[in-house]
Amino acid sequence: MDFGLTADQQMLAETARQVLSVEAPPRTVRRIADDPQGFSPELNRKIAEQGWFGLLVPESHGGLGLGMLDAAVILAELGRSLAPVPFLSSGVLATSLLLAAGSTPQKKAWLPRLASGEAFATVAWLEESERLDATGIALRARRARDRLRLSGAKRFVVDAQQADLLLVAVRTGSGTGPAGVTLVLVPRDTPGVSVVPLPSIDRTRRFFEVSFDDVAIAPSQVLGAEGKAWRHLEALLDVASVAIAAESQGGAERALEMAVEYSKVREQFGRPVGSFQAVKHMAAECVALVEPSRSLVWYAAWAQQEIPKDAARAASMAKARLSDVYSRVANVAVQMHGGIGFTWEHDMHFWFKRAKQSETWFGEPAWHRERVARASGW
Repeated sequence: MDFGLTADQQMLAETARQVLSVEAPPRTVRRIADDPQGFSPELNRKIAEQGWFGLLVPESHGGLGLGMLDAAVILAELGRSLAPVPFLSSGVLATSLLLAAGSTPQKKAWLPRLASGEAFATVAWLEESERLDATGIALRARRARDRLRLSGAKRFVVDAQQADLLLVAVRTGSGTGPAGVTLVLVPRDTPGVSVVPLPSIDRTRRFFEVSFDDVAIAPSQVLGAEGKAWRHLEALLDVASVAIAAESQGGAERALEMAVEYSKVREQFGRPVGSFQAVKHMAAECVALVEPSRSLVWYAAWAQQEIPKDAARAASMAKARLSDVYSRVANVAVQMHGGIGFTWEHDMHFWFKRAKQSETWFGEPAWHRERVARASGW
């Protein structure tokens, strides 16, 4: 049995690495991170030309019709480069949710535009409580004649500043449980919608608070059946967990490579610091963390499309493990760089900050380990 990537997937990874090395080198990432806008339309356009935003979109809607493992290959390369593009938010999360819950007219209206990069979308799920269960969705949409009226706010909405469409989780029923959770489509330019940036440790990935001031929602904007959207959000949690784990795998690999490269050229006492046993042990520890985790990520991505019954368990295992691995490797990589690793001028801090941010996004490691325990019947 072959547990490796196919030849096509290996080619996809190689092509992605080559493209990102040209279009999103560290100097470009730093420039975009320093820009108050937080993104580059030119870089988005160049990535869209590769067809990546349509990777999960069926060919009938203008996409490539590939699967989650193929997306994980791209995500790992994006994690290596830290390219500030909305692939995860639009090409993976929003696209997956629209595919799972959208009506035929909704898919026809949005999927071709998302696939081509003509438009971008993002998911507005979290609120002030930051809870990932159904209780965390407290934003209520009240009914007024044939419309829903939405007032309140969503927090930690990634890439909202460049999204044309918001997929918003609201509550249309009573109570606080899964019943009554509804998804609605809200174009960002709808009157009453405002977007405010939130402070974040990672400036290569921006988060926002999105406020709704008596926003009108037509019946055609309801995604799927009203009050029955929670199962789609549960499935999206698995997709998000795998996506962040794949990004973290690529980021950890790159952080380790940077540290090893630096240890070969930085001299101390007349010899490269990489020749010292203590530094060798630090690098070896990181290799022992990074290498086994790769198969865990690939399996979790593969399970999303091939073994649905194990998808949630595998996704949480990958997210929990890669959160720990990326944070540990990034921390060691900074130490291997010595004093320069802590400076703003060196690029290492970008990977360190991404590791810390990814560790908590869509669930901390302890939360996911508890989820694995429940799924395993422990």
